[in-house]
Parts: sequence; C-alpha cells; structure tokens
Amino acid sequence: MNQGILYALGAYGTWGLFPAYWKLLKHVPALQLLSHRIVWSFLFLLAFMLATKQWKPFRAAIANRRVLLIYFVAALLIGVNWLTYVWAVNAGYIVETSLGYFINPLLNVLLGVVFLRERLRAFQWVPVVMAAAGVTYLTVVYGQLPWIALTLAFSFGFYGLVKKTAPLGSVFGLSLETGILFLPALGWLAFSEVGGEGAFLHAGAGSDLLLVGAGVVTTIPLLMFASAAQRIPLSLLGIIQYIAPTLQFMLGVLAFKEPFTQTQLAGFGTVWAALILFWGEGFWSRRRPKVQPATD
Repeated sequence: MNQGILYALGAYGTWGLFPAYWKLLKHVPALQLLSHRIVWSFLFLLAFMLATKQWKPFRAAIANRRVLLIYFVAALLIGVNWLTYVWAVNAGYIVETSLGYFINPLLNVLLGVVFLRERLRAFQWVPVVMAAAGVTYLTVVYGQLPWIALTLAFSFGFYGLVKKTAPLGSVFGLSLETGILFLPALGWLAFSEVGGEGAFLHAGAGSDLLLVGAGVVTTIPLLMFASAAQRIPLSLLGIIQYIAPTLQFMLGVLAFKEPFTQTQLAGFGTVWAALILFWGEGFWSRRRPKVQPATD
C-alpha cells in the first residue's frame, strides 16, 4: 500500500479515536485539559526541533511581524476548537462533534467562495444547500442551534482559511501556535494548582501519563497528515478524511451509548447525502473528457 495512504489512515484514524482518549481524562476540567494539551504539545515539538536541528531555522522563520500575526489568529482559532472538542466529548456530545467535522469540508468550500473568490460549478451548490438544510432542520427540531457542531466546523474552517496564507510548514506552524498559547496555558495550570484544583500529580500516575501523552497524540497525527499530503492527491486525502468523523460517530453511539433519534438521523442523513453528492460530482467532473475548442 502507498506510504502516503498509510500516513493518512494513521492520522484520520487517530483523530477518529480521540474521544476514547479524552474520555479517560473526563475527571480533568476542560480548560485544564486544553492547557495540558497545549503545554505538552509545545514541549514535544520543541524537543523534536532540537533533536532534528531545526531550532535555528525556526527562530529565523518566525522573526517577522506578519508571520506572528497570522499565527496568533490561527492559535486563537485552534484553541477555541480544541477547548470546544474536549469539553463536548466529556460532556456526552460526541455525536454532535462528529456532525461538526462532517460539515467542515463543505464549509471549507463555502469559505473559499466567499473569501478566496473560488468558483463552484453550478451543481456543486446543491450539496452545499443540502448541508445547510440539514443543519437548519436540526436547529428547528432541537429548538436551538447545534452550536457544538457549528463551533467546531467554523473554528476549524477559519483555521484552515488562515493557514492558506500562512508561510510556515506544519511542524513550524504548530510549534508557533502552541508557543503563542504556551504561557497562558502554563499560567492557567499554575493558577489551578495554587487554587487546589490542579489534576496533574494529584490523580494518579495513569492520569499524569495520559496528560503528558496529550501532547504526543496531538502532534503525531499532524505530522502523519503533513507526510500524507506530500505523497497522495488531495482528492484522495479528501475521501479518507471522513474516517475521523465516522469513527467519532460510531464511538458516540455504539461505545458510549449516546442517544441517536430518528429526528437526528434525518438531519445527519441530509448532511451525509450532501457529502456523497459533492464527492460524486467532483469524481464525475474529473473523469469527464474535456471539450476541445473548435478549430477552423
């Protein structure tokens, strides 16, 4: 099997199983869990850069005000995404988090149209409208917006949009993002410890190892994803990405017994149908022979 496909399966498979990992840390408040994820991710990346002698190139790459501003915005967006995700998982909303990542690819398309002036083929608007209809339906039947799904989709969507203009590679970019958030995260952990609410070193060795491991499970899939993106077409990567929300959905319903009603099935089904339609249209358009201009 192509090495790039293996990297992609590893990345999206890991992301899909994330809820099981965060559930093991449900005794840790969400803001502390986020802070540990940031702190240990940055330290892990720092160790990686030192070991691979990339620290000096990294410092040179970030010595630019525009670069720092871009990654400051990216850091805020990914921080919101991570916090929402770990809170939602441990509050029993894994199914809704999966909806956010099912919506995300279509939202990315819409953001490209609005902000990057990309153009959609006429038929591509059909799945975009279908996905919006599915979310609207869920909003009506719930009596409120599925805010967890929308927060995850929009924060990660805008994060991707910002990264479109970002000049750094995946390792340097994530290092800078976690570095920007490092001191606030470390400060919150210190504040929690002084207030007697710190979880680290107070909930057993297993809990401590899992908190440290949060940095590893955050960075390793991102490195695998970066390697996959260099080796396989984006169209194939786009198909494989649905492994993550599918696994999250299955974990929520089958492993953690979250309710999934017929009402939810109708809303989710509309979004799933939109994704299938969008992928099918793209596949057909790539295989359709191009019309050659007439010549005299």
